Amino acid sequence: MKAYKARVVDSLLRRKLEGTGAVLIEGPKWCGKTTTAEQVARSVIYMAEPRKRDDNIAMARMDPGRILSGARPRLIDEWQIAPILWDAIRHDVDHAEDLGRYILTGSSVPAKEDEIKHSGTGRFSWLRMRPMSLWESEESSGGISFQELFSGAEIQTAAAKSLELEEIARITCRGGWPQAVSLSGNAALDQAYNYVDAVTRQDISRVDGTARDEDRARRLIRSYARLQGTQASASVIREDLSTNEMTSLDNSTIYSYLNALKRLFVVEDMPAWNPNLRAKDSIRTSDARYFVDPSIAAAALEIGPEDLMNDLTTFGLLFETMAVRDLRVYADALGGTVRHYRDRHGLECDAVMHLRNGAYGLIEIKLGGDKLLQAGTETLSKLARLIDSKKVRKPAFKMLLTAVGSFAYRRDDGILICPLSALRP
Repeated sequence: MKAYKARVVDSLLRRKLEGTGAVLIEGPKWCGKTTTAEQVARSVIYMAEPRKRDDNIAMARMDPGRILSGARPRLIDEWQIAPILWDAIRHDVDHAEDLGRYILTGSSVPAKEDEIKHSGTGRFSWLRMRPMSLWESEESSGGISFQELFSGAEIQTAAAKSLELEEIARITCRGGWPQAVSLSGNAALDQAYNYVDAVTRQDISRVDGTARDEDRARRLIRSYARLQGTQASASVIREDLSTNEMTSLDNSTIYSYLNALKRLFVVEDMPAWNPNLRAKDSIRTSDARYFVDPSIAAAALEIGPEDLMNDLTTFGLLFETMAVRDLRVYADALGGTVRHYRDRHGLECDAVMHLRNGAYGLIEIKLGGDKLLQAGTETLSKLARLIDSKKVRKPAFKMLLTAVGSFAYRRDDGILICPLSALRP
């Protein structure tokens, strides 16, 4: 058995089990949900096990108590194939004195949501899991801690894990899939291709029982890859499909495919941040488009590390997706969220990490190069000046997140220049 690599969600799972009767771990397939849950569970049933799948679904309908029977916490893996279990678990939790009774894992939202009669409020807690961050894959030094930054630590310098740009390109195309992290060469890169194959050939239709065309799905994912990081509407996606894929889809069809990808946790769009500003600027509130992992975009576009090195614009887009993935993992550990800022004047901030207590940090993501780094620092300074400090506290930190560098350092203006390979929660 392979040694288990600690994940950021490990401590979150244990904490949630202490406070609720059941915890639902959601996220894309192959990101490690089951393995993580197995570290805590004392008994397990694999609902989708091929030889027992049909019997498990039938038993869930006839006698759900048999499915739920076992040492606690009991792991019910891929529970969504039998949504009726939700209400059975809720009922059991309601009538039990102890907490932490169940862990549910699922790689999609249930197709038959009508079988769920109750929301689960107060009985369930939710935990989102994603592919591994660089800290989890041991490709970050962890020299810069977001916990410390939000606590007011005046970090001046910190060592980063020194990675050349070529290595960053390889990690971007490989992604954070646990299986890929443990492999090398083309075998590691193949995992993302296999993932896209599985999604387009089967999962996108199975997720809600709606037949969808594999070729259309692939073309739509490619279009999404070209538009990631933007606030592209269905109409913009339709135009891109027409121009670059010679495919015509109406808006309703595009929404249908996108909703399926969201239910599969393939895409995870980023909501907008709406601060109190000194000026009455109009803030763009549309979500920004992102995949849950940059390797999905690389596989969809059928490109590899060398292609990224020859196309730094595309490399920058995919690096941003990887950075956003890691920021989300680290924000979750602190009970925070990651949002973006756009206004009508064109001022953009790639990421704002926001905590429940109102503390926040401004983050610009740049692949590198003096011109881009200068633009990023100007954006951070301008946005910080726009925020009304009488209504909103000042940012806990301003960070320019880069692809390469041997160390992180703070500039005279207070902006922290930080390689992605230096971060941890």
